[in-house]
Amino acid sequence: MKKVITSAIVIAASLTLTACESARKQFDFSKKAPDEFAVVKRAPLEMPPSFEVVAPRPGAPRPQEQATDQMAREAILGPDAQKALAREAGVTQGEAVLLQKTGAANASPAIRAKVDAETAELIKEETPGINKLKEMVGQTPQEPSFEEVDPIAEANRIKANKAAGKPVTSGKTPIKNADED
Repeated sequence: MKKVITSAIVIAASLTLTACESARKQFDFSKKAPDEFAVVKRAPLEMPPSFEVVAPRPGAPRPQEQATDQMAREAILGPDAQKALAREAGVTQGEAVLLQKTGAANASPAIRAKVDAETAELIKEETPGINKLKEMVGQTPQEPSFEEVDPIAEANRIKANKAAGKPVTSGKTPIKNADED
C-alpha cells in the first residue's frame, strides 16, 4: 500500500510539473526551432582545377567564400558601384555612397526650368479671387504695390509724437525713395 501511495504522489508531481510553463522551460520539454539569422549561405561546390586536393586546415576560412560583411556591402551597394562613383566624381568613398543612395547621378539637368514652370503655375492658380473676378468682367487687375518704410525717419517721427503727447499712429509714415538704395 505504501508503494502505491508513493508512486501515485510521484506521478501526480510529474504531471503537475509538466503542466507548469516554467517547469517546461526549465526541463526543456518544448521543441526549439533553428535561428534563421544564424544560418549562413554556403558557396556551391566547385570542381578543382587539378585533382590534387589540399587538405583543409581546422578553423581556416573556406577559400571560395567571401566574408559576411563583404557580401552585405555588395548586396546593398552593388559589386563595384561605390568604386565607380568615386572614380568619376573625384570624391571620397563616403561621399560616393551618399551620392549613389540619393540618386544624384540620375538628377535632371533641366530641374531649374521645371521648378520655375511649376512655381509660375502655382502663382497663377493662387491669384486672389478679386483679380479673377476683375478679369471676368474685363478689367485689368492691379498689381499690389509695396513701399519700403524709411526706418530712421520713422523712428524720429515716433519719438516726436511721444514727446508731443500725440498717439504713435498720428502723422504720415515716411517712405524710402527708390533712388536712395
